[in-house]
Amino acid sequence: MMGFFRKGDVVNTPSHYPDVPEKGQVVPTVEGYSEDFATVCPPHTTERKLLARIDFHVIPFLCIMYLLAFLDRINIGNASVYGLIEDLDLTGQRYNIALTIFFVPYCLFEIPSNILLKKFRPHIWLSANMFMFGLVTIFQGLVKSYGGLLTTRFFLGVFETGMFPGCFYLIGMWYKRQEAQKRYSFFFSSTTLAGAFGGLLAAAIGKMDGLSGYAGWRWIFILEGCLTAFVAIFFFFLLPDFPEEAKWLKEDERNYVTARLRADQGNSARERPITFSDVVNVFKDYKVMVGAFMYFGLIVPAYGYAYFAPGILATYGYSPIETQLHSVPPWAAAFGFCMLIATLSDYTGHRFGFAIFCICVSMTGFGILISVHDRLDLQYAALFLVTMGTYTAMPIVVCWFNMNLGGHHRRAVGSAWQIGFGNTGGIIATFAFVASEKPFFVTGYSICLAFAALSICSCVVYGAGCLMANRNRERSAFNVGLSEHEKTALGDLNPEYRYLL
Repeated sequence: MMGFFRKGDVVNTPSHYPDVPEKGQVVPTVEGYSEDFATVCPPHTTERKLLARIDFHVIPFLCIMYLLAFLDRINIGNASVYGLIEDLDLTGQRYNIALTIFFVPYCLFEIPSNILLKKFRPHIWLSANMFMFGLVTIFQGLVKSYGGLLTTRFFLGVFETGMFPGCFYLIGMWYKRQEAQKRYSFFFSSTTLAGAFGGLLAAAIGKMDGLSGYAGWRWIFILEGCLTAFVAIFFFFLLPDFPEEAKWLKEDERNYVTARLRADQGNSARERPITFSDVVNVFKDYKVMVGAFMYFGLIVPAYGYAYFAPGILATYGYSPIETQLHSVPPWAAAFGFCMLIATLSDYTGHRFGFAIFCICVSMTGFGILISVHDRLDLQYAALFLVTMGTYTAMPIVVCWFNMNLGGHHRRAVGSAWQIGFGNTGGIIATFAFVASEKPFFVTGYSICLAFAALSICSCVVYGAGCLMANRNRERSAFNVGLSEHEKTALGDLNPEYRYLL
């Protein structure tokens, strides 16, 4: 049996479990939400064991799913090294347009996708979309013309649109705010692993050039698409749903998980449908608009590197296979750096300073690439800084923003808005690097540097907004007479809510 205690309650019965306050002990306040509950873990487990089970059921499957999604999205960069551009006659801006068209549906359908995710449940919606973008990737390897490539890239954007914001939304509904950064960063590091894995895989698949009459670039799409579609079938049974619906938890465990999250973030309002007025109200908060620009500023350097790194490395004089292999170490370094910073961020319970630091690391790398043109070793080292800084800062700003949104309705809409608007930066990134500027790409690096600076400015504005909101709420009266229904509807706008900095 599980007990619930309000802040300040005195426990008058002896404790039989280690997580229950001792007799006479005052239940402590939980920082971040003033209507707090101290929850008692079910007697047959401990909080640490329960968190480990949640980690096992939630994070690995989402990581694998997004790794394959990101791989299917960026493998066109690997394919370009093996003759895609020549075979499909992608002259002029055609290659850049093929990259761009992916982002049109990808950005437009983020919010509808998150609403449908809540309606149909994650394991159904995510696995169905995963199977479809795997199928589209296979078709991408069979196209015969530029028009066929545009069509497959468009539908790839349609079916991938819900992967990233959907996963961040789902993870945020399982963990407390000071537990979330390591999980967010580990999940996001699927992108760095996809970059590393994609380079190794492309180097191996490239040797299949001519097999069954197909060029090597076609095999990259076909094999990686088959892998995605095959895994999606199993993920229908393996992907997690929201805590209230998790069948692998016992009833008292589900109650405990939802109670501990309610103490940290307020009522999740899982049972409450998302209405049009909910969507409109989210956008009345200027911090939601600013949060999108934090991510938007990082998307340009992130996709600039992801799509064009093989082309940049090819200008260093490497063969196609050597180019693929040299693309792996920067991604691997980014993974290690990302997890280190995430651990420190969760330990300190702080996001702002770590986000700024990582963006500065990325900007240092771009500064070297712009100014140093006669030392390939230093240029290659700068690619490490770009990757480490950019791909570490991104999960921090997403986690910071998402976990400050209270309730299913605000988090579903807000997280999709941040990712959807932010990914419009991908359109800019696809035109930032043009073949005529090889090997220096000064324009591309300068654009990335400017957008990284925009992200820093947005982080400052968002952090200041959260700080001022917390201070204003501290100075105002604690009891404002709101009902529980009104608090739930307000989410993080509830005067009793406190933002994490």
